[in-house]
Amino acid sequence: MSTDPGAPPTDDPGLGGQDGGLYMLLLYVVSVGFALVISAGLVAVSGNAWGSVAGALAEGAFLAPGRWGETLAVATPILLVSLGMVVGVRAGFFNIGQEGQLLMGALAMALIGTRVAGTGPLLLVGGLALGAVAGGLYAGVAALMRFRRGVPEVISTLLLVFVAFQIVGFAITTDWFLRDLDPNRPSQAVTSAALPGSVRLPVLTVWGNEVTIGFFLALLGAGLAAFVLTRTVFGFKLRMLGSNPRVAQQAGVSFGRAGATALFISGAAAGLAGALMLAAGASSARLTAGFSNEIGWQGLLVALLARNRPLLCIPVAILFAALRTGSGFLAATGVDRTVVDVVQALLVLALLVPPAVEFMRDRRRVSIAAQVTEPV
Repeated sequence: MSTDPGAPPTDDPGLGGQDGGLYMLLLYVVSVGFALVISAGLVAVSGNAWGSVAGALAEGAFLAPGRWGETLAVATPILLVSLGMVVGVRAGFFNIGQEGQLLMGALAMALIGTRVAGTGPLLLVGGLALGAVAGGLYAGVAALMRFRRGVPEVISTLLLVFVAFQIVGFAITTDWFLRDLDPNRPSQAVTSAALPGSVRLPVLTVWGNEVTIGFFLALLGAGLAAFVLTRTVFGFKLRMLGSNPRVAQQAGVSFGRAGATALFISGAAAGLAGALMLAAGASSARLTAGFSNEIGWQGLLVALLARNRPLLCIPVAILFAALRTGSGFLAATGVDRTVVDVVQALLVLALLVPPAVEFMRDRRRVSIAAQVTEPV
């Protein structure tokens, strides 16, 4: 307890330091444990062994042969999307259209890989670069509406997701665009052609698990984002703009230019994620209408849970990927897919509870401090 009579009380548990860390850890343990208990009950009601829930999730995510390599593959685009979200939020802009920007990146990768002639490595690098640019430019549409017409980027980026779905649908059903023209494929009307093997990401075999270099590129991106945001003038300008736009503009930071750059980077990260997914072999290396598979939304949640800290996004992204791969393994054990989806949703909600509780505690402490310091 503080000896200063004018200071707010600080004996509330979880205020920071070691006690705060233990308090948050306890919250996570209780939340996840409660979600597992409910999940086990749902599985039992559906006629399956309730004790298999945690074991199946762990087996599917990490323990079964080759599974943690699959988990890292799923974590790669989630991590990249979350890093883009972090950059935008630090600058004060909320890009929630990562699903569409990811699709635009995958579309660009498919175009380069299946419609352009050239050597494999050159097409791979060019496709990844063009994927990032495509995602950035698609976010740039929202930036243009934001700074020219005052349309909130939360609305425009979300609505552009549905436009992206239509663009991809048109591309994979149009002969001159991306439709697979192989007559031996009965489903040629609903996918693009597969990327050639020479245009796919190299794969490393580590302890029996296949890991693409995309995961290491994502790790490099996390380190780069952390460095730029905390150690460079550009990062300082973005953070100042996000904290107080008026002060930032008075200090010489261009609201439009810096904001558009932040949105472009946010979209470029999602576009790169889509290009890497396709080049890593997602959906059999074919662009499909449902290619994004909610990766964009989960990347947004990762950034939220990581409190917009790039390095913290790494373990959170792996955790979310483990939920996806583990849930798939749970479905393979015979549990109904609908129940599996509910289990995954419960676990995601459990991960969101501790930050929400901490947010409410922070608001309460601020309120107490304002009441204590208010003049009589």
